Amino acid sequence: MEILHQDRELAVVVKPVGLDAEHQLPEAIRAKLGGEVYPIHRLDLNVGGVMVYARTKAAAAALSRAVQEGTMVKEYVAMVHGEPPEAGDWEDLLFKDSRKNKVFVVSRMRAGVKRARLEYRRLTAGETSLVRIRLHTGRSHQIRVQFSSRKYPLVGDHKYGARDEAAAPMLYSCCLTFPWKGQTLRFEQLPDWAERSTAEAEA
Repeated sequence: MEILHQDRELAVVVKPVGLDAEHQLPEAIRAKLGGEVYPIHRLDLNVGGVMVYARTKAAAAALSRAVQEGTMVKEYVAMVHGEPPEAGDWEDLLFKDSRKNKVFVVSRMRAGVKRARLEYRRLTAGETSLVRIRLHTGRSHQIRVQFSSRKYPLVGDHKYGARDEAAAPMLYSCCLTFPWKGQTLRFEQLPDWAERSTAEAEA
């Protein structure tokens, strides 16, 4: 676990793949920094990247409010199969089957269905393409499902249609931006595979 920023109220860390964001990672932060740690948002077990945790109840309330009001901007990079259009603004209706822990795009609103919206731009193109995504809603498996439903499954995402040898979905929380005490804080880090893909495209 890498710590990008720490102070009395906040801890911004890079979540490793395979570490639970709601229990194991807060425990690791507590072990390193001491004090209380309050989860604000989550990432799937097999997804890594930048996350913010509160270290006081007041900070937790302020960050939660930023999430609810949409002023916390979450951006991701993903490697997908195929070549999606250069940019998109997608809105879908998603239903989660909790028994299967799987999410589906559905055609109409009903009990348990939630609206999901994201914007993306394509950074590289080919048999696999690198995309950068801004989430407007934080639905379970949202990015994975919205791309897979359009025949662009994430590399390594065998749950949603990928047929490759990658061990985990190539999805990473690369940037968090949020208001804090009259300022805008921004934390960004790209995974090695995204940096390599960008460098190869520019070569």
